[in-house]
Amino acid sequence: QVQLVESGGGLVQAGGSLRLSCEVSGTIFNIIALGWFRQAPGKARELVASITSDGTTSNAVDAQGRFTISRDNAKNMMYLQMINLKPEDTAVYYCRAPLWGPYWGKGTLVTVSS
Repeated sequence: QVQLVESGGGLVQAGGSLRLSCEVSGTIFNIIALGWFRQAPGKARELVASITSDGTTSNAVDAQGRFTISRDNAKNMMYLQMINLKPEDTAVYYCRAPLWGPYWGKGTLVTVSS
């Protein structure tokens, strides 16, 4: 059974930084693409960034270079480094593996105060 556990969310002031982590178990981690999604209050869940098995990354939201997705295949971990956070980045952030598969974590809340 695939399990995903996010961590690293919290309350941060605008301009601050956070690093989200996602631990993945129960699947062949190093051959699948992964993704970070987010869902803001009252809005649909959206793809934030994705990373392929060979490390090719893609940002789906216009974060203007503020978000960086990465992975550590040796540790079955995925990360999202976020800098210069803005109040509009406030959301629950979820990891998903495989990228378009049925498995989600429970999410980690990021709150950015102005």
